[in-house]
Amino acid sequence: MKLVLFDIDGTILWSDGAGRRAMTGALTTIFGTPGAPEYRYDGKTDPQIVHELMRGAGYEDQAIAARMAPLFACYVRLLESELASHGDRVHVFEGVAELIDALEARSDAVVGLLTGNVAVGASLKLRAAGLDVARFRVGAYGSDSAHRPMLPAVAQRRAREQLGLDLPGADLVVIGDTPADIECARVVGGAAIAVATGRYSVEALAAHAPKVVFPTLVDTDAVMRAIFDA
Repeated sequence: MKLVLFDIDGTILWSDGAGRRAMTGALTTIFGTPGAPEYRYDGKTDPQIVHELMRGAGYEDQAIAARMAPLFACYVRLLESELASHGDRVHVFEGVAELIDALEARSDAVVGLLTGNVAVGASLKLRAAGLDVARFRVGAYGSDSAHRPMLPAVAQRRAREQLGLDLPGADLVVIGDTPADIECARVVGGAAIAVATGRYSVEALAAHAPKVVFPTLVDTDAVMRAIFDA
């Protein structure tokens, strides 16, 4: 049995910056500043983004933690508005739907999520792209831990508690578009399949030694072979 965990942004879909715009608005509302404009969000968890940006703006960790609940309540409202206003710009990358279909057709695979998005934000983005979050039977989110390498263990625990599957790390496959996704898989001894549909090139991802790098997920047969040979 393979637990196949997809990242969302840059891997499953492109939201045309909706998440960043919502976060910028929420940070400005709650903290009075969005932080450094050059900061890169990709590969980070949502709570990590908040902590790193606000530390850079001079806030202490205790003050940041005290405002996290209202910050994310504001973020979710703004994200929902962004996606409603610009939903026509959200799209699923080519090959993703076919790959999910192929995995769901097998009895030896469970499709899940491993994403830095908080759970509500993940659901909103998937829905805007026309995907049902229920198709992802296991989820590990930024709302579970700010530290992304902790998320594979969360996914394992949920597979055990919700599906009765006690899966070793070697049976996890993480599909993602950043070096952080590759590192997540490595932490538990799983396989990383990198895809260059985000902001990292094939060459940049290959430098982090995933099992395999694809330019896109269009070649379903090749990706399936990489998953089940892992």
